[in-house]
Amino acid sequence: MKKHIANSNVRYRRFTAEDAAAAHELSLAAGWPHRLADWQFVQRLGTGFVAESKDGVIGTAMCWGHGQEYASLGMVIVPPDCQGQLIRRQLLSHVLTEIGDRTILLSSSPQCRPLYEQLGFTSFGEVRQHQGTVIQSQVALSVPGDRIRPIGASDKIKIAALSSRAAGMPRGTVMAALLESAEGGVIIESYEQMVGCAVLRRFGQGYAIGPVIAPDIARAKALISHWAGSHAGAFMRIDVALAGDMSPWLSGVGLMPVRDVVTMARGEPPLLDKNLHQYAMINQALG
Repeated sequence: MKKHIANSNVRYRRFTAEDAAAAHELSLAAGWPHRLADWQFVQRLGTGFVAESKDGVIGTAMCWGHGQEYASLGMVIVPPDCQGQLIRRQLLSHVLTEIGDRTILLSSSPQCRPLYEQLGFTSFGEVRQHQGTVIQSQVALSVPGDRIRPIGASDKIKIAALSSRAAGMPRGTVMAALLESAEGGVIIESYEQMVGCAVLRRFGQGYAIGPVIAPDIARAKALISHWAGSHAGAFMRIDVALAGDMSPWLSGVGLMPVRDVVTMARGEPPLLDKNLHQYAMINQALG
């Protein structure tokens, strides 16, 4: 039997660091794989709101700024017994007000797409979630002068610039935080010039790869193959743009398709660099 909560008994307030544990419990109940540490990571980077009843936190929504013109929205969760309420819409209203006039980006499930369209969002792409126990993968670099090496401390400014080019918006803050907490990162150099990168971090039941940035799909596969080869037998997740045609190859290395989401924007989506592509996201919330 569904539990009905009168909207007058729900209050909305800012998401604080102390709310991460309650948000984690909500996500576990919803079947999300996120660890408490994954919630703490996104909370430190952004801001958000919770819906709270007398029983505690019952919903969340968060946002992250990317420079002065862009923001992303995510970690929107309300338990099934509250889905009939206006709680999701109220949480979104608070976050949209917080973001203001920036272009807003998000990843939406098919079920939530109509609500976001009512709020002024339009779709501009699709992302496929792949995950599974990764098998040994060897994709050799085929371009003369290319090499893969670990990220060094002196690379971080260049990585921020590379990521910003690929995403079409400033990514310095989020990449600095990601590299600080990542399990590892590698870059592709072409004649000593950085042309791509891939970051591996702990996530959920194992690891996540992202972002993966490269000028072409062959180099993107080589970057992913580096992590698959060094972590064969581990559980991994990667979220890739369907337009990149990466999905069939990922299935071949044990990372099977799980679900598709729609990427949406309210405002003009970022203008992307034609010579550099983000083949895999950091995650569906941060883009």
